[in-house]
Amino acid sequence: MPVSDLKFAQPARRNLLAPVLLAFLILGITLALVMRFTPRRTAEMDILHTTVYPAHTVFKGESILVGHDQAQDDLYVLTTLRVTDGLHLPLFLKDFTATLTTGDGQEFTTSAVEKDDFTNLYTSFPALKPLASDPLLRETMINPGQSAQGMILLHFPVSQTVWDHRRTAVLNVDLYHQGQQGVMISRASEAIPSHSSKLAN
Repeated sequence: MPVSDLKFAQPARRNLLAPVLLAFLILGITLALVMRFTPRRTAEMDILHTTVYPAHTVFKGESILVGHDQAQDDLYVLTTLRVTDGLHLPLFLKDFTATLTTGDGQEFTTSAVEKDDFTNLYTSFPALKPLASDPLLRETMINPGQSAQGMILLHFPVSQTVWDHRRTAVLNVDLYHQGQQGVMISRASEAIPSHSSKLAN
């Protein structure tokens, strides 16, 4: 038989269009489900209540001359924060900081008062203690779908007037494994006491 007469069986060409379309369809459904059931944010953070306490401290100078006393303004911001875990795994609170931007653009960044410092602070400023509530502590764990709330106590070296005319005040919450999230301390959350502290040393 001549070589030209030999015919080899050719495998039938498979139509690849159907499997490719099916793969894209499955991928699209998977992405849609992931977007549907994965929260847009790691956590929901809400400022429930804010109280500010202005302290004006006068330090007596050694000179007997009038006007040689020195004064210092301190503002304590007691804000109640609620954090709701929006993930399917626990959240761990690492740290709390805040940034105040004044009316003229100055920025003051502070770290929240540590648990061990509350006692000394309340001793120095007794009027702070009645304004305080149970704190939200660092290292707190929040289970999926659950919330934790408590007071965050912040200190800024400014007067109440500077605070009242601020541009923004943002509370930043650092989360282990999930980075940092910020929440605005709005004027609507504030309840400002009518008194202030005037101490002479």
